[in-house]
Amino acid sequence: MTTSSDPRALARLLLDLCRMRKLTIATAESCTGGLVAGALTDIPGSSDVVDRGFITYSNDAKRAMLGVNASTLENFGAVSRETAMAMAVGALESADVDLAVAITGIAGPGGATPGKPVGLVHFAAAARDGRIVDREKRFGAVGRTEVRRLAVIEALRLLTELARGPKPAVKRPRATAHRSRPRAARKPRQSAGTRRRTSRP
Repeated sequence: MTTSSDPRALARLLLDLCRMRKLTIATAESCTGGLVAGALTDIPGSSDVVDRGFITYSNDAKRAMLGVNASTLENFGAVSRETAMAMAVGALESADVDLAVAITGIAGPGGATPGKPVGLVHFAAAARDGRIVDREKRFGAVGRTEVRRLAVIEALRLLTELARGPKPAVKRPRATAHRSRPRAARKPRQSAGTRRRTSRP
């Protein structure tokens, strides 16, 4: 797990990891206004990993650029888990990349609604192989600049987690290997049993 809180260090780590695994990235940002894409492209040579960034500040932009359904926005709101996930999937499909991250939140100082305070940010990241993860953070009323900075850090961490790859991929061969052993052991037992039965008469 990435514990660094330095956006530049996180961005460099993510880019190096993506280069090693030949992965490309797109971002879909609302409250961060392109800061995640900015953190990545601030590193020289990032063009071999970063494909594009969507700044979808309004609901119209979320619908037009990322294909977020109007019903999702109406039922759950722009700042919600459901909208963040739809943004991530929309960015993945529109950009034809390997990984996409989405951020939507309330940076403040205004914009809070009942149940959705200032500092609430929803994140989602989607991978081409079908994996998708989401996260909710409540940073509190720590100031607009700080909320956005913390959101960038969390988005980079989320992308790094997905870039490291699915964990089950390593376990599957082991599971099939264990399964094959009992099957191989059962066959001789059955054949031995039939021989004993036939030899009794």
